[in-house]
Amino acid sequence: MEQKKKEHDHIQDTAWFETLYKECNEDTTKIPWAKLKPNDALIYYLNNNDENKGKALVIGCGLGDDAKALHDAGYDTLAIDISKSALEWAQKRFNDTSISFEEHSILQMPEHYQNHFDLVFEALTIQSLPVKYRNEMIEAISQTLTPGGKLLVVAHGKKKDERFDGPPWPLYEEELKAFSEYGLKELSFETFEEPSPIASMRFIALFEMPKA
Repeated sequence: MEQKKKEHDHIQDTAWFETLYKECNEDTTKIPWAKLKPNDALIYYLNNNDENKGKALVIGCGLGDDAKALHDAGYDTLAIDISKSALEWAQKRFNDTSISFEEHSILQMPEHYQNHFDLVFEALTIQSLPVKYRNEMIEAISQTLTPGGKLLVVAHGKKKDERFDGPPWPLYEEELKAFSEYGLKELSFETFEEPSPIASMRFIALFEMPKA
């Protein structure tokens, strides 16, 4: 009963993504986060990484630009989103690639994707769901990494005395660092001042799942 309630709540809390993508009728100006280009932090990582190969996962892929960047860099790329309309739109934009676009929530990933990916990219997705999902999302993301795999995270941040009414719900630094509680090693953690109506900071963090 409790599990069914959790699943029902999750559907209720995320349904608006599909509504937004579907009703905008492929007008990108109506998608606030659609930049139609890869995330700068991801491009920086790819340009400065010695070897781009293996399996990559993009969480909350939206219109697919980050997935395309990973594909072009040399990764076998899976892009997931909870919005069917977003995935269809992304597939149409990048139909000439081998990117796999699949409808999944990170909280309900198929078992065969556990310990599967060499690089996982998560940008601004954790903060898009209510805070009650935060630890569960961090744990679920951690479980997708293969030993030696890396996780690159971009998130809006806030200071301890700040309050922002979401969505989105920016993270405290210690919330993002909680990936270490699920076995990941922090490789780098950058903080940038970024005053805006939704946050005061931006975090860019790189973690690694240690090899056994």
